[in-house]
Amino acid sequence: MIDMVYRIQDLICADLSTLDDSNFREDVWSRKEGGGGRSRVFSGGKVFEKAGVNVSVVYGTLEPEAAKAMGGGKKSSDNDLDFFATGISLVLHPHNPMAPSVHANYRYFERGDGQSDGSWWFGGGADLTPSYLFEEDIRHFHSVLKASCDRHEVASYSKFKAWCDEYFFIPHRGECRGVGGIFFDDLNQKDRQSCFDFVEDCASSFLDSYMPIVKKRKEMPFTEKNKQWQQLRRGRYVEFNLVYDRGTTFGLRTNGRIESILMSLPLTARWEYCHEVEPGSREDDLMSVVKNPVEWLQ
Repeated sequence: MIDMVYRIQDLICADLSTLDDSNFREDVWSRKEGGGGRSRVFSGGKVFEKAGVNVSVVYGTLEPEAAKAMGGGKKSSDNDLDFFATGISLVLHPHNPMAPSVHANYRYFERGDGQSDGSWWFGGGADLTPSYLFEEDIRHFHSVLKASCDRHEVASYSKFKAWCDEYFFIPHRGECRGVGGIFFDDLNQKDRQSCFDFVEDCASSFLDSYMPIVKKRKEMPFTEKNKQWQQLRRGRYVEFNLVYDRGTTFGLRTNGRIESILMSLPLTARWEYCHEVEPGSREDDLMSVVKNPVEWLQ
């Protein structure tokens, strides 16, 4: 798993560097409690206002509260506070409001020695967050994820798609963060190799799912109104990540590297008092979808 996440990070960053015509900043960091990681962030390039692709390999002893936040396949164990966790996490925020933001992460956890029932599990997924709807883009994104799920007995696209819609939901707004994708956690129902093969397939398919979309939309014309709407939608992104995201909570409770944990936040965002969209507008089209999740693949 460690080898895989570093390899996928290299592949994704190589493609982003070519597309963005820029270089990433790399920080190799360590954690005094055990382990560390490698963070790579693009900022101010031609395509991405901010983009980060992080790898972490951490271990140590959990505080009881952090153990509860971790979840996973062995929620009831109060004694196995030793843990190991590794994964890749990425968030890409393009300049152009017609190009969607995207998030993906794939991770592996162990509690204790990782040998007893329920002491290891995989989790992750990928989801798309557009400011403006292009249904063909969303269907393409979902179709690549579905293909990865269909290749593996341990996966179910319909289950993981519904789980994604439920997880990336902002209760105080009554809306989803975006147009979904897949999300799964506590994946340990079969042998470890079968679960790993599925996770590796998903991680390897990320470029196929997203790069055609951003290449198509990155140079589309847009107005100042479009840009302001993108900023408002990014505000929703911030609200979810800081209030509800379990990964953020886990990182903060395990003394993770703050810059890496908050890498997912956009460079800029906006909040307007009592903002309302115009009925029948393209902005209203997006709101109807995030308030009522759609089955994109029929």
